[in-house]
Amino acid sequence: MKVLIVISSVNSSGGTERVGCILANSLSEVGYEVILASISYGDKPFFPINKEIKLVSLMSFSDHRLLRIPNTIYKLRKLLKEEEIDALIVVETLCSQFTIPATIGLPVKHICWEHLNFNHDLGVRSRRVARQLAARYCDAVVTLTERDKQYWLDGTHHKSQILAIENACPFPPQDYIKRENTRTVLAVGRLIQVKGFDMLLEAWVKVSDFMPDWKLVIVGEGKERDKLTKFIEENELTEKVCLVGRTSDVSKYYKEAEIFCLSSRFEGFPMVLLEALAFGLPIVSFDCDTGPAEILEGTGSILVSKNNIDELASALIELMNNKEDRKIIGLRGKEKSKKYQPKEIIGQWIELLEKSD
Repeated sequence: MKVLIVISSVNSSGGTERVGCILANSLSEVGYEVILASISYGDKPFFPINKEIKLVSLMSFSDHRLLRIPNTIYKLRKLLKEEEIDALIVVETLCSQFTIPATIGLPVKHICWEHLNFNHDLGVRSRRVARQLAARYCDAVVTLTERDKQYWLDGTHHKSQILAIENACPFPPQDYIKRENTRTVLAVGRLIQVKGFDMLLEAWVKVSDFMPDWKLVIVGEGKERDKLTKFIEENELTEKVCLVGRTSDVSKYYKEAEIFCLSSRFEGFPMVLLEALAFGLPIVSFDCDTGPAEILEGTGSILVSKNNIDELASALIELMNNKEDRKIIGLRGKEKSKKYQPKEIIGQWIELLEKSD
């Protein structure tokens, strides 16, 4: 079977692109012929791509702005025909504005892979329209959680099959000698409002009063850096909070931490939680939509009411004060991370691809 995966840009370092590349590699490794097409910029992949995978860039920025979308649809349809594609997986619903018209009348199994929470559009209203079109005109829509699957079932006039398949973890369960007494809480993500680092810092003001020897490390970069830096300075946290920016080796920070914290206002499927589980970190997380409740189920990690800063601070302090609990929760989390390994997830994709309509 020949599979075309359409993604925004393989040059990007985003989480959506990361799992798209993981899926492409996993399908290639089990014998599928895979083409990975970027809407734009597909010449310098940020993540590793198997050498058997063919890379294609669709959008030409030399085209007049008004012609870019129709020309990209034309190139995509031509690619589908010339390569005799059996199945197309479009990564992120917004990209289906290209794939839906390109597949009209073609014998191609069309799968839309949603990566965001159905209840949020990140300020792009056309995303809501794209979701309704995908639910009606794609053969299947894949969500990342059962909760989001239900949102799609309730919120669309769907003709598509709607099913949930979790993302694969980019790290295997880690076997390393864990450093103790680092007294470090780790958070990872873009410095944007959705990730809630402003709330985490408010909680840390309370935490540092009781646990002055602990430090907070936030890995990531974004437009809220100045705002967060100002808060850190105004609340005299410069010795207790470190904004390290981007890194090419996030594993270093997971290994040095004792606790992981997720403070997001909402999520699609937080990959950082999978990573934290793989590194055996106990987790404190807001119970936001969608992902944390399903990912952390059965691990003993702590869910607190979404956006409740006092609860977040209290849960962190509780875990900081209990070394034995941290150890037990970490071991349970590492065991749970086995569920999210690529070899476990790929079987669900194969079943979907091979299923006859």
